[in-house]
Amino acid sequence: MYSAWELAQQLVGIDSSDPGAYEGEIEQAIKQLVEHRLAQMPSELAACVDIEELEVLPGRCDLMVTVPGTTDEERLVYICHMDTVTLGEGWSDDTPPLGAVVRDGRLYGRGACDMKGGLACALSALFSLLDEVERKQALPRRGFSLICSVDEEDLMRGVEAAIEAGWVGSGEWVLDTEPTDGQIQVAHKGRTWFELTMEGVTAHASQPWQGADAIAAMAEAICHIRRAFAQLPAHEELGPSTVTFGMISGGYQPYVVPDRCQVSIDMRLVPPTDTAAARRIVEEACAAAEGAVPGTRGTYVITGDRPAVERDPDSPLLAALLASTEACGAPAEVGFFTGYTDTAVIAGRCANSNCMSYGPGSLARAHKPDEFVPRTDIERVERVLTELTRRELW
Repeated sequence: MYSAWELAQQLVGIDSSDPGAYEGEIEQAIKQLVEHRLAQMPSELAACVDIEELEVLPGRCDLMVTVPGTTDEERLVYICHMDTVTLGEGWSDDTPPLGAVVRDGRLYGRGACDMKGGLACALSALFSLLDEVERKQALPRRGFSLICSVDEEDLMRGVEAAIEAGWVGSGEWVLDTEPTDGQIQVAHKGRTWFELTMEGVTAHASQPWQGADAIAAMAEAICHIRRAFAQLPAHEELGPSTVTFGMISGGYQPYVVPDRCQVSIDMRLVPPTDTAAARRIVEEACAAAEGAVPGTRGTYVITGDRPAVERDPDSPLLAALLASTEACGAPAEVGFFTGYTDTAVIAGRCANSNCMSYGPGSLARAHKPDEFVPRTDIERVERVLTELTRRELW
């Protein structure tokens, strides 16, 4: 079969942007690769391997390939999302987003590091496992699954559906292959989203006392939230909680007192600060804004609520993964992931402490023009993932 480097080039050439083309074509391409490999195996062994599809959204299916184990030990699960962010603009002429251009030991294209390079490594590890099953004419002791998810770059409905379908839960060892700069990343800041609205009273701008300025009130609320976040305690590993006001809209003419303003807020929370504490901060900000700009009223909706995930130093998966990196001559430091991943959702929803990230590339290159992943990174992660399956499944 193909190496991870060859697989990554194939996958980068398939548009799976979200929003955009979505995951239909790439999911079918992965399924066909697996079916082709199974067709080369003895039929009695191939029949043991299970391929499942789960329609999460119209035309958008999670895919799971499972090699069952002969014992009831916890399965090892590699989970990789198939979607990318939009193709975007600003790409160099010689490295188009779907060109899968290789130059100077780097693979360029949308999703090269986030996370088609990692998906290729996980696929290669699966194929190596199937080679071993065929060579030994036997199934492994511990079961293995590769889950390819949809919608990770949006609302993460793919992993939510996988949990609800029972594909993964509290007991499995779960690894995603997001770009981690050579680290094993085992902890995540929480992600809580608010949509805050300030209502005011419209009036002519020459007589502002007749109205109540919703934008001015929102400015007061934003400043209150920023000051409150500056006072929050930091976590010894995850660092400080942060807040970003990602989108704002309000008013409709420069000569009219605005009667409405809305802002989307992204909070990355670390213990001991949680969503309940964040809610109090927003409520206090609304009260402060209403006091500063009489006649206005603030309301909010929580549009996303993901808990923080802390490191479990006793995780057997962490110990096994560290041993695999050492065995491959690529010892890894343990760190935390600044974003939120499919494994973080599993950890938070299922209270699973054996969830972590390890993959090729750098998060600093993701979601940007001229995204790339180095070949050396893909080959390193391919070796480690294959070694992990060899050590822990048989």
